[in-house]
Amino acid sequence: MTIGAESYLAAVTAAIDQVATTQGDAVRRAADLVTAALRAGGVVQAFGAGHSEALAMEIAGRAGGLVPSNKIALRDLVLFGGADRSVLDDPFLERDPAVARRLLELAPVKPDDVFVIASNSGVNGVVVELARLVKERGHGLIAVTSLAHTTAVPAKHPSGQRLADLADVVLDNAAPYGDAALEVGPDGARTGAISSVTGALLAQQLVCEVVARIVAAGETPPIYISYNVPGGDDHNKQLEARYAGRIRRTAS
Repeated sequence: MTIGAESYLAAVTAAIDQVATTQGDAVRRAADLVTAALRAGGVVQAFGAGHSEALAMEIAGRAGGLVPSNKIALRDLVLFGGADRSVLDDPFLERDPAVARRLLELAPVKPDDVFVIASNSGVNGVVVELARLVKERGHGLIAVTSLAHTTAVPAKHPSGQRLADLADVVLDNAAPYGDAALEVGPDGARTGAISSVTGALLAQQLVCEVVARIVAAGETPPIYISYNVPGGDDHNKQLEARYAGRIRRTAS
């Protein structure tokens, strides 16, 4: 396989095509979960550690996205939990299952909320434990993961479970084992990560499906307008006020 921009484009296009041809039903089922949660007064709680935090950012708080959405992040331990900043320097923090319980304690979660948890490998302690706690408490759970990767590596959580084992709906991001698509040399090194692109695609498909359901019901969807568009500030503040204390972009 050659290396370069065109080769990466071919690899990521193939992954996008795979998502397009295999994930439609799962996206629709995920949208059903989210729509039901919103109708019940819930919000979308999104979490991802490492680069998977980018998917949570696609879900929560961006132009065109759902206002009733909240991002949970490892930095919440410091911002909301009072932990010392140095805790975030631990490169293995996302492997510690105990962190998940603390994140959930700090989050503004209500019983009707639905969770979207992203992890390419789906095996690290935080994501698996968070998924376990979420399901124990009766929340709907959507996982975004690479089935090719998660099925090829041993589970790290003491339960032996993976994120995909716990989810109500699994969205496969079609990323290869190891995420990177282009082989660099005989030592197995690869470049050209896939999961960020296809994860963003799945996140946006999910949001669009939810919005389509709300519009079809004759209702106005609670979606953000860019703050850099005239009138965006007022539009967004009015919608955010409905969820004060539920999403961290608002005052409690």
